[in-house]
Amino acid sequence: MAARDLQERIKKLIIDRRLASGAPLPTEPELMEYLGASRNSVREALKALQAMGIVEIRHGFGTYVGPMSLAPMIEGLAFRTVAGHYRGEDSLLQLLELREAVETGLVSRLAGRIPRADLVELDGLVDRMEEQAARGAGLAETDRAFHATLYRGLDNVLLSEVLEAFWDAFHRVRTDLGGEPQDPKVTCRQHREILDAVRSGDSMRAEDAIREHFGNIRARLSTTTPQGPHTHHNERV
Repeated sequence: MAARDLQERIKKLIIDRRLASGAPLPTEPELMEYLGASRNSVREALKALQAMGIVEIRHGFGTYVGPMSLAPMIEGLAFRTVAGHYRGEDSLLQLLELREAVETGLVSRLAGRIPRADLVELDGLVDRMEEQAARGAGLAETDRAFHATLYRGLDNVLLSEVLEAFWDAFHRVRTDLGGEPQDPKVTCRQHREILDAVRSGDSMRAEDAIREHFGNIRARLSTTTPQGPHTHHNERV
């Protein structure tokens, strides 16, 4: 049986048995019997599935259903973007436009609909950004938390994970490639405007605020040229 077929049958087993992340899979001998395959073939199939995050092999304990995270997608996106950039493609801009399309399409749905507790949390995150900017600290994690909290109200786990994947890939690449740092005061002002627009219930104003934010990032991308990887740890959007 082809290796790919074995992988598909193990995936089908997980689906058919309704196994959740962390649930144990049948033992190796049980899988050999169930699949009618050799020990080596089963092990190779499990290794391939582990690389995709579909299963998790815990040596000495057994094999379990994996976290089903989007980590492989992040790796693929980041690598594809860096490789394309060094071939002279606008791959970082393409990734930015992907993020912008998703966020612009979502933010109008949030206008006036964010729970009060989330608005309080978003206010606190922008306050923290301003405090970090004042002392010259990096804004990356606070910025990330802002975007994650903003879209949490949509109550769509997959959507949240995809946005996190785009974020991770973009920032991993952006840090590797360097470029012109953004004025942290501008970052703070733009996030405050996004929050105020969403709170006001004005969906057009919210879209405009997101577009301005991404437009500013796009303008700075033109300063990034494929000369060689270097790191600006404080460079974030």
